[in-house]
Amino acid sequence: MTGNLPVVLVSGAAGFIGFHLCKKLLDLGRVVIGVDNLSKYYDVSLKEARLAILKSHENFIFYRKGIDNLKAVREIFARHRVNVVCNLAAQAGVRYSLKDPFSYQKSNLKGFLNLLEMARQHEIENFVYASSSSVYGNNKKIPFSVDDRVDGPISLYAATKKSNELMAHAYHHLYKIPCTGLRYFTVYGPWGRPDMAIFLFTDAILKGKPINVYNFGQMKRDFTYIDDVIEGTLAAIKSPFPYEIFNLGNSTPVGLMDLIRVLEEELGQEAKKRLTGMQPGDVPETMADIRKSQRLLAFSPKTELREGIRKFVAWYREYYRT
Repeated sequence: MTGNLPVVLVSGAAGFIGFHLCKKLLDLGRVVIGVDNLSKYYDVSLKEARLAILKSHENFIFYRKGIDNLKAVREIFARHRVNVVCNLAAQAGVRYSLKDPFSYQKSNLKGFLNLLEMARQHEIENFVYASSSSVYGNNKKIPFSVDDRVDGPISLYAATKKSNELMAHAYHHLYKIPCTGLRYFTVYGPWGRPDMAIFLFTDAILKGKPINVYNFGQMKRDFTYIDDVIEGTLAAIKSPFPYEIFNLGNSTPVGLMDLIRVLEEELGQEAKKRLTGMQPGDVPETMADIRKSQRLLAFSPKTELREGIRKFVAWYREYYRT
């Protein structure tokens, strides 16, 4: 099946960003090895629906395995000549790390090390992985730059993502593996994660349920549309760097109350707001300094919030038949 086409292994293939990346790679004619354990962190049927679309492509090969399972990962690499690894598998969520910290150890640390070690043993041409804007912690400097110090994480999730950057650096230094980390900033869009604000708000508003407005609405986020993030990720896959970190964000923070207003307008329904305080591990504002990404990845986010929200709402209504 694989022939002489370059092969990309994407972990977290059934996840939000992983699904979109796999689909884009397949549309571009690449062979994709998808790996995902379909964890129950959120609705598994949504992950299965994403997978059904990917499985319609003849160049998609899927393994329902966790990357923390070294035996399974070894077998996959032994079976296929993988050219590029893009690790998007991770236990996600800042707040969930307060409930189940050990799930972050398994996927984000052990799983990440397993993939790095396979990259070393199989002489992978490029290793790209998802980091997160959460590594910036309570950074007071806006916008967040990849040159800022990030040694003060305020959640376990953020700590594991910073650990990934350090582990990748060590493997690059020791074994010359090209490693690129991508700090994603609040990615949203069709097929998004149900635990993210835009999805949660849409679901609650349409059902007439109240939404939790944290920090009494005094929050700003650098919402970044999925298509823009995928373009930046593809650029990193196509152009190996010895070792680099990039911000992939929209560089245009939006206030939480402004986001809710746009959602209300696009849904044609007013939200029932429940104002509450800041949640542990959260930060009041994020904003990406993307000058380095623009220069080296030709990264240029194009999707404004209202356009992105409109596309998400259209997908949500179609998928859930609302």
